[in-house]
Amino acid sequence: MSTAAVLDRREAIDSFAVAVMICLTLSWGMNGVAAKLTNTGYSPLFLAMVRSAIGCALVVLWSRWRGIRLLERDGTLVPGLVVGLLFGVEFMLIFVGLDYTSVTRSTLLVNTMPFWVLVAGHFLLGERITVRKTAGLLLAFAGLVLVFSDRLSQPGPDALVGDVMSLAAGLAWAATSIVIRRTRLAAVAAEKLLVYQLAVAALLAAVFLPLGGPPIRDGNALATGALLFQATYIVGVTYVIWFWMVQRYPATGLASFTVLTPIFGVLLGWLLLGEPLGMTIFLAMALIVAGLALVNRSPRKALGQ
Repeated sequence: MSTAAVLDRREAIDSFAVAVMICLTLSWGMNGVAAKLTNTGYSPLFLAMVRSAIGCALVVLWSRWRGIRLLERDGTLVPGLVVGLLFGVEFMLIFVGLDYTSVTRSTLLVNTMPFWVLVAGHFLLGERITVRKTAGLLLAFAGLVLVFSDRLSQPGPDALVGDVMSLAAGLAWAATSIVIRRTRLAAVAAEKLLVYQLAVAALLAAVFLPLGGPPIRDGNALATGALLFQATYIVGVTYVIWFWMVQRYPATGLASFTVLTPIFGVLLGWLLLGEPLGMTIFLAMALIVAGLALVNRSPRKALGQ
């Protein structure tokens, strides 16, 4: 970390950080809506390939500007390829799954990732599951049951296919986190880690592209704009802002805002796509978000201490 970054380090979450994190989580909540809109004009695998390729190029440019070395031999190539494959699988599952299920259901199921990390961490990392985190797991499981049982939010008879894909995407996301924490990737720059993921994901999607049907379904302006929004803004801008925030604010404080992402995702799916929301989904969202809050809550009494 540079001297300037160290001097600019904050010891607690301030009003500026709150505003930025609300904007970031709102943007990430919009990701599912943008993917759903992109699927109307392009195949999900084409979306996964182009999104990752453009995002990777932007992060490389950012890294060159910041003087971050991406090609150093540091023993991270093999685990980097592994997390890239997992990242690629995750987003192919999300985007293909959105052909079958709603943004609402997909958002809630994908964001169960922290709970799978918690369970895997108990067995693989020696991280003890506390009573508080157990309560979070139970709440999340109850929320999952409600999501799968809610018929009002199902867009069609094949919704279960997309639901399973979304849940599997959450598991792939969790596996990515575990691999990072158990290898040398835990010590590399976040930009290098992201380049591993985006580069391999683009190549993986390109390999499977012929299996996804015609890449261009109906290249309408809305679908094209939604694709570029994800590639340039979500990947190329919000992730870089996130890196900048992590360098300057306590990670535990920032992590507490992640509970907003599924809330925004559900509400934006309803507001922008007209997806039906009943009491069952609201209750499921409340249970999953409460579980996330319990799992992510820092045991410290004050943020940044």
